[in-house]
Amino acid sequence: MTGELVVLRAGALTTVQDLGRPGYAHLGVPRSGALDPAALRLANRLVGNPEHTAGLEITVTGCALRLSRAATVAVTGAEAEIRVGARPGDTGRPLSVPAGTVLRIGPARGGVRNWLAVCGGVDVPPVLGSRATDTLSGLGPPPLRDGDRLPLGTPTGPPAPVDLTVGPPPRDELRLAVRLGPRDDWFTPAALHRLFGTAYTVSPVSNRVGARLAGAPLPRSVAGELPSEGIVLGAVQVPADGQPLIFLADHPTTGGYPVVGVVADVTPLAQARPGTTVRFHGPQR
Repeated sequence: MTGELVVLRAGALTTVQDLGRPGYAHLGVPRSGALDPAALRLANRLVGNPEHTAGLEITVTGCALRLSRAATVAVTGAEAEIRVGARPGDTGRPLSVPAGTVLRIGPARGGVRNWLAVCGGVDVPPVLGSRATDTLSGLGPPPLRDGDRLPLGTPTGPPAPVDLTVGPPPRDELRLAVRLGPRDDWFTPAALHRLFGTAYTVSPVSNRVGARLAGAPLPRSVAGELPSEGIVLGAVQVPADGQPLIFLADHPTTGGYPVVGVVADVTPLAQARPGTTVRFHGPQR
């Protein structure tokens, strides 16, 4: 072992994430992984890691960590106050952290999540080809708690020769492309008109499993339930209350409710705070 990352304060939800578990959909295993893969890839490039290396996904309230060895780290995602010991740091740039120094990542500003990469990566044992925490199935390491110690891997390359990278600002309104099916025929024409013609807002009870939306309910033309079946990332399921739910990285099977369509890219939802407006449009636009 080449060092440890000691969790002093885990915050609301801090998990180990890499790029997930591709190739296990036929077994009903969700991919999991970082909700914004591009943000984790960038953090890894900034510290000289391969892009798939495991880091931390930090939700809303930030965290505090201590490194037992000197390391280069990078924080991407939402804007947040960064402190390396007594000195300030920035998101989107390589930061040198001396051995024993406390790294503090403050609450997310204008977004929801940050991603932390450490040179060498978080070297917890892989499960089904990934080190990612799946908050629903329990695969991978559990969400971090105060006092946890995470092993660090051996650095493989130098930090990136850049001063600063700038990520896209969070948006107050998201426009998501959705392709109808496989169960759009279970809904009335009025439901499909509402789906594409009205605005929804992100609910406060959203998480890594799914983004729950609030707005005009989608009435069904077919009653009853379906046998539970596998679904893909971005599936838009409609529970009994008619409110759409967009499944994210830690999604389950359907649980009997129909899927009206599939969102092409769920990445914008990684930084969507409660109250963010969501509008759907067809894939042709």
